[in-house]
Amino acid sequence: MPQRDNRTPGNILETDPVAPPPTEASQVTPKQRRRALVSSFLGTTVEYYDFLLYGAAAGLVFPILFFPDEMDHAVGATLSFVILLAGYVARPLGGLLFGHFGDKFGRKNILFITLMLMGVVSIAIGLMPTFATIGYAAPIALTVLRVVQGLAIGGEFAGATLMATEHVKKERRGFASSVAVTGGPTGSVLATLVLGLFAGMPDDQFLSWGWRVPFLLSAALVIIGLYLRYRVTESPDFEKARQEGKVETGVPILRVLKKYPMETVYGIVGGAGPLFMQALLAVWMIPHLTAQGVVERQEALYMLTFSSFIHIFAIPFFATLSDRFGRRRIMLIGAAISVTLVFPMFAMFNSGNWWLIALAFVVGNPIIQASMYGPIGAFLAEKFEPEDRYTGVSLTFQLASVFGAGIAPLTAAWLYGLDNDQGTNNIAWWFIGMIILGAVAVILSRSKFQSRQKDPAAPVEVVAAK
Repeated sequence: MPQRDNRTPGNILETDPVAPPPTEASQVTPKQRRRALVSSFLGTTVEYYDFLLYGAAAGLVFPILFFPDEMDHAVGATLSFVILLAGYVARPLGGLLFGHFGDKFGRKNILFITLMLMGVVSIAIGLMPTFATIGYAAPIALTVLRVVQGLAIGGEFAGATLMATEHVKKERRGFASSVAVTGGPTGSVLATLVLGLFAGMPDDQFLSWGWRVPFLLSAALVIIGLYLRYRVTESPDFEKARQEGKVETGVPILRVLKKYPMETVYGIVGGAGPLFMQALLAVWMIPHLTAQGVVERQEALYMLTFSSFIHIFAIPFFATLSDRFGRRRIMLIGAAISVTLVFPMFAMFNSGNWWLIALAFVVGNPIIQASMYGPIGAFLAEKFEPEDRYTGVSLTFQLASVFGAGIAPLTAAWLYGLDNDQGTNNIAWWFIGMIILGAVAVILSRSKFQSRQKDPAAPVEVVAAK
């Protein structure tokens, strides 16, 4: 039995291996808060390392190894992107599945399961035989594994974000949520850095076994992540809702659709634009630059890695600004930055200059993408009450991922193919349209919450913007 400090009722001594969950954010000890933030960060890092590693390999490896040799490379690349999209399509389903149980039984155990699933799938991809060995069973198996990946990541984002957000006081929720969100670019840094190290090998070695090693290395990361998630305490917001009898009644998705229909729509539309940019740079741009002969494969991966490293700091920077100045204001400033810089970014990509291309990745990730994406975790979490929050955040973010990141490679390939001379301009205009719609959604979201603030009985948790 854990010892209690009799001088401070309800507090657990720092030596306790696993403390019972607090029921208020104010009761969370600094050690519990740090543990929640670190476990959320490392958990999402591992998840996104595995998920984005597939995206990096989809344009470089899978068209060659998992489809017939006589198939045109462009067709193979398109099919690889379709399989990539299958993972994104599975994400909302995973969000609903794990969100359902996360809103009924707690965040902690569900996050343990999602991390384990992701690790098993990544190892399986690293060991999987290619088309030359098992024929069409190879792309079929790859699709199945990608769908399981999508299910796991679908339950990851919301749970990790909420574990971080719900362990801190509301005036720090923007920063806390960004700690979990930052796991995305951190995972991207690890994925592209590790894959980039092996991409420098001779083609025969890289395609034979070199590409497999980054997938297999995820086993070590998963073990560390599982240990940290075992040690974290349950969310105090969830524990409070459970004590008040609001948990384990009804179906969370039905409550979300009934109670928050427009908030859900605004969350999806608000998040799709920055997620489109994220996938465009990580999945489509690298093979595009390589095919154009502008930079070498390894160089492009290192450029993305460097921009993703800066991204790690840019996301909490913009999230912290949203704690001080409000989610709506910072996200609208981010929308203006995105619209202003997208054409200069593509001009740098098209310049043929090595340094300008590297700078374009920096403009795209830590400036354009992060400026609107940094506050997204808190922006979504504050739309829903605790007993509905896991499902609500999962549904909104994962659908935004489908309509943003999921379609990005296919959309970019289609838009570029319409006119090779103006192809990147077509992509830029598409992105601007998504950002404008996202800005409108953010504005309407604020109007909704303002009307709630006039009601003194409205829960504090659902007030999204200052």
